[in-house]
Amino acid sequence: MGTKTVSIRGDVYERLRARKRDDESFSALLERLLEESEPDWEATFGTLSSEDTGGLEEVVARVRAESDRGHIDRQRGALEAFGEVTDEETNSE
Repeated sequence: MGTKTVSIRGDVYERLRARKRDDESFSALLERLLEESEPDWEATFGTLSSEDTGGLEEVVARVRAESDRGHIDRQRGALEAFGEVTDEETNSE
């Protein structure tokens, strides 16, 4: 595996050096810090409180309804373009 040279400010270097363990290379330090910062979505899945989700169900329902309407309109437009929708079918909705 090759190496790369990365330029960082002096203050950032000092912060990294302070977090580096004695037996740890800077590559290992950066890898550890990156792993620590990756969110574990499974650990927090389903933990939103009712207060945090206020209105979320309504928003999801509205977006789904808008998406459904858009899908229906696109289907109708495609069918009309091919002459497969009669006036009776169009007026029944």
